[in-house]
Amino acid sequence: MADQKNLENNIPLDELDAMTAQGAREEDDHSVARAAADLEAVFDVPVQISAVLGHSRMHVSELLRLSTGTVLELDRKVGEAIDIYVNDRLVARGEVVLVEDKLGVTMTEIIKSDR
Repeated sequence: MADQKNLENNIPLDELDAMTAQGAREEDDHSVARAAADLEAVFDVPVQISAVLGHSRMHVSELLRLSTGTVLELDRKVGEAIDIYVNDRLVARGEVVLVEDKLGVTMTEIIKSDR
């Protein structure tokens, strides 16, 4: 039942963009500008962002035997969405992308909170 509720709270980004665009058209420019100005106070608040590829469980003895080049099996399949956390709270899912010579994450869905 909880999994069903979580699935209902996921909003694909393309739908979120459409909802945002529709909402912006319905609002007048003054109220949108005011809402953005109200958020300005939190723009400099630092947050911790984590992109979790997967999890693995092992005993300490197994952990101590790991060395450079060891392959660690995770609980996710190749191509499966990764979880994106902000301050230890799941907020989105996404895909790993290569940007120049660095790894990045593209958000593919926003997780709507019950709070």
